[in-house]
Amino acid sequence: MKQKPVIYQIFTRLFTNDNPTCVPGGTIAQNGSGKLNNITPRVLKSIKELGITHVWYTGVIEHATKSDYSAFGITPDNPHVVKGQAGSPYAIKDYYDIDPDLAENVAERMKEFEALVDRTHKGGMKVIIDFVPNHTARNYHSDARPAGIRDLGEDDDPNLFFGHDNNYYYITRQLFSPSVDMGQGDDAYVEFPAKATGDDCFSAFPGVNNWYDTVKLNYGVDYGDGSRHFQPIPSTWFKMLNILRFWASKGVDGFRCDMVHMVPLEFWEWAIPNVKDRYPDIIFIAEIYDTYLYRPFIERGGFDYLYDKVNLYDTLIGIECANYSAATITSSWQRTDGLGPHMLNFLENHDEQRFASRFKAGDPAKVYPSLVVSSTINTGPMMIYAGQELGEKADDAEGYSGLDGRTTIFDYWSVPTLRRWYNGGKPDGSLLTPAEKHLRARYAHILGLLNKEKAFSEGKFFDLMYVNYQNPTLNPHRHYVYMRSHEGETIFVAANFGDTPAELKVNIPMHAFEYLNIPQGHAPAKELQSGETDDKMLIPDGTFDVNVPAHDAVMWKFRHADVRPQRHETAATTPRPKKSKR
Repeated sequence: MKQKPVIYQIFTRLFTNDNPTCVPGGTIAQNGSGKLNNITPRVLKSIKELGITHVWYTGVIEHATKSDYSAFGITPDNPHVVKGQAGSPYAIKDYYDIDPDLAENVAERMKEFEALVDRTHKGGMKVIIDFVPNHTARNYHSDARPAGIRDLGEDDDPNLFFGHDNNYYYITRQLFSPSVDMGQGDDAYVEFPAKATGDDCFSAFPGVNNWYDTVKLNYGVDYGDGSRHFQPIPSTWFKMLNILRFWASKGVDGFRCDMVHMVPLEFWEWAIPNVKDRYPDIIFIAEIYDTYLYRPFIERGGFDYLYDKVNLYDTLIGIECANYSAATITSSWQRTDGLGPHMLNFLENHDEQRFASRFKAGDPAKVYPSLVVSSTINTGPMMIYAGQELGEKADDAEGYSGLDGRTTIFDYWSVPTLRRWYNGGKPDGSLLTPAEKHLRARYAHILGLLNKEKAFSEGKFFDLMYVNYQNPTLNPHRHYVYMRSHEGETIFVAANFGDTPAELKVNIPMHAFEYLNIPQGHAPAKELQSGETDDKMLIPDGTFDVNVPAHDAVMWKFRHADVRPQRHETAATTPRPKKSKR
């Protein structure tokens, strides 16, 4: 059976931190940090019970921070080019090392990570980590790189804006002078000549909203004149390939690749096959924000999956929060038609506001129609961000990032819902509220169906909206209906984004019967969440009748082999058995 990846994203620094008295902007001594060793077999078992197949450990690579680990041979970072106390996990300072914040024994941090990889595999799940190819911390230095590996920037000529084998871009003869405080005297951060900033700011004067804590890497594109220099292969390409192979050798099963469209497609076209040549089962996930680039990065670049953020995610959030019509889901999947198996869907991640936050839906119980649609509309991966399944609202102003509906990635902090779930390493649910327990159970049931039902993991998709646009029972602004089918089993899905229950009488066209090879007649069907059973009509001139609660979705499954041929009764006179529970 083909597996549909179901990914659980953990922001590792926060995940097992159970300090209930964190202070905004606090240091690691004040607020603490989650540890790799705290992600025990018991914790992993609870994660797997959600239907999870892969764990994405976010922020495990060593990055710039205000915490001082000089006692362990780690060069301290200047605090003026670090965001927050903990720093951004995307300001990498050593691609070959583990973030010391995450280790109980800092000197053994790599061994602790290797043990976590082993525990995760023994727990029946695979491991994903970040690969950050576009930029590094402003002061990059690897003290953990293997013998014979040259450091990034080590051989650069800083007198050149662009050099074919330079790893960075230099704003020659100019001092780095961002519009943020760089300190005074011995405390000041001094960079001369300035390097280009990670968000393609080729100036010595980035603003407060630029990624001033990062430096852009050079893959052979001269941004001065737009020329591209990929032969001979640039130095940066080889150095990044070595990093990918290093982590693959540690047993990592996949990479979530940051901002891939800011790196030339030609690099991915070269690097991914070179990694898969040695590690054929490893997967590559692209963070990308341009639908016009989806096909090139899959078909040429070699990515297995990519974020469908600017398409399905934005559509579902728009339906929930900005009065978009539910019918826009049709145009969403049509934009990526044929790419469904490669689309990674989600409703939350570390970059986005929490679904239940005051800035989005405001109520975690409104998630079900979006959750069902995003997880079942195609065979590509589904991703959950830790705490989402508990209704985390991100109501804290943690420090650098302030109160913005996101869970901080820059600060030392503790997430209230996760803290109650973790319960000192005993994730038994005893500290969760009844609403949190119910929500988590629904998530577990829905996500668990994704690999139990072949129609979801491998099946065909049929959108029923076009034939129901004049259906008086179906409001296309609030309702969305479709079918998934595989090997003689079909699941009818109806989502209700509205505030009132819906009694839908849905037309199924002849084309659906032909495309999905469904016989006509009547069949017993089961709703996959409630266990409710009913006899459903499966004829082109009849209707498939379902009741859908407000802000919810139903999934009715029937087997083709159970379809009884239609007799001469009309839909009005055909007896219907009473509904029952199994």
